[in-house]
Amino acid sequence: MQVLNLAHASLYMLGAYLCFWVSSLLSQAAGSFWWSLFAAPLLVAVFGGILEAMLLRRIYDRDVLDQFLLTFALILIIGDLCKLAWGVEYHTVDTPWPLDGPVIFGGLVFPKYNLFLIGCGPLLYVCLWSLINKTRLGSVVRAVTYNRDMASALGVNVSWVYTGVFMLGCWLAGLGGALVAPMSAVMPGMDMVVLIDCFIIVVIGGLGSISGAFLGSIIFGLVTAFGILVAPRLAIAFGFILMIIVLIIRPWGLMGKPE
Repeated sequence: MQVLNLAHASLYMLGAYLCFWVSSLLSQAAGSFWWSLFAAPLLVAVFGGILEAMLLRRIYDRDVLDQFLLTFALILIIGDLCKLAWGVEYHTVDTPWPLDGPVIFGGLVFPKYNLFLIGCGPLLYVCLWSLINKTRLGSVVRAVTYNRDMASALGVNVSWVYTGVFMLGCWLAGLGGALVAPMSAVMPGMDMVVLIDCFIIVVIGGLGSISGAFLGSIIFGLVTAFGILVAPRLAIAFGFILMIIVLIIRPWGLMGKPE
């Protein structure tokens, strides 16, 4: 939707905290994690819808720097809200049944939950790509993106489209945070690491391209993983080096379009 949202990673962190909170409340119930996986993204989506309606909607027609400043402020606000609600301690979420064991294949041991996440990525990509490119709703979203005034003249409620798409993005961010909660500690600052990774991925894949984001995430993940294996001390730099190479050769990204 051509909206710069630096706070997206903070919504991801909020999803992780809400997953921990809901699973803790339902700790005595069967399938507490799966209930939290359902509830946390929805709560993040509602929260994101409120932010869009009250704040972001007022600056769509302003300079992109205003979006940058507002969403950067939201990073600080959401981070402090999480600290007020859940403290500064590290929190953990138990790996859910039936994904709490290993799978042995070819003499190698793979955690079931990791394999589950590997399957979630392509599934979400296919669903999102199909929604945007193969449905009437997706055509409306693309129409609003390309020409808001014309879409409004044809009877499209542009404000509702912006709110709906922003809530979908927030739902995906919350889902990502909830899914990663059993794999790592839920803690303050976890959003900044993801924000940097997402920035690199979007630059590699190309702004505005879902397929580019998917391809960029795979390339970035593989480069980082092999970097850790080959040169652990320099692993953090490999993603930035890759981004620099792409910017020099193809500034609009692998699957982006030149402006």
